[in-house]
Amino acid sequence: MGETPKSTSPDQSKMQLPGLAGKRIVVTAGASGIGFAIAHSLFEQGARLAICDVDADALQQASAALGGCLAILADVSDDVAVAHFFDKVRTELGGLDALVNNAGIAGPTGGIEDLSPFDWRRCIDICLTGQFLCARQAVPMIKAAGGGSLINMASAAAKHGYAYRTPYSAAKFGVIGLTQSLAKELGPDKIRVNAILPGIVEGARMDGVIRDRAEATGVTVDAMRADYLKNISLRRMVTAQDVAATAAFLISDAGANLSGQSLAVDGNVETLKAQMKT
Repeated sequence: MGETPKSTSPDQSKMQLPGLAGKRIVVTAGASGIGFAIAHSLFEQGARLAICDVDADALQQASAALGGCLAILADVSDDVAVAHFFDKVRTELGGLDALVNNAGIAGPTGGIEDLSPFDWRRCIDICLTGQFLCARQAVPMIKAAGGGSLINMASAAAKHGYAYRTPYSAAKFGVIGLTQSLAKELGPDKIRVNAILPGIVEGARMDGVIRDRAEATGVTVDAMRADYLKNISLRRMVTAQDVAATAAFLISDAGANLSGQSLAVDGNVETLKAQMKT
């Protein structure tokens, strides 16, 4: 998990976005990485949070840093665990105003003929089916609240085909379809549905992706990292805080007329072209 904030109270010196204070918000995989950054940003805006994750130790630390928020161990690909989590949300928060479908995994790296069906299904189950399972639990509560917001985490891989990361890219393209369909379905109920497409987010997870992809394509890690950066117009990776700021804006009243959108937070990724073996 990223550095834990020292304070467990919202920082009132931060710029306040309208309509976030008191909002009841779920962030999946909220104990570390982008999920924790989103949860912490919303906490600083005065939101009431519930998070889930598969890492018990990280959950405990995150909950403490987020004012003792509801934190439940749950794998989003497990429909029973997801139902249990949202039952707790209903009991503890009394309802829900927004869901951030953040949970996901990098998935396997390799040529299509080398991928196992198990690894394919695991990636789809967590990155795509998990968002469906959480949305179907969250939507009745958000409808009962009179409307709200869903954010589905996609990826730059949902705009560009991604060689050697086919399961991940396929799942994230599916997230865009889920988002656009739900935006049309739920709009009359005053529920806004948007996708965020992070680009290359600096951190340990991206380091692992670069390392695995370098091995799969037969180049050095440094060469693969340089190859990623040259395909970003701004020539830099984004941070988890960049993604968190976008999520907070979309949930707030400032994003009241944004729905059905796929918002790239990526420095303008031009392509995800792979270096090939020579």
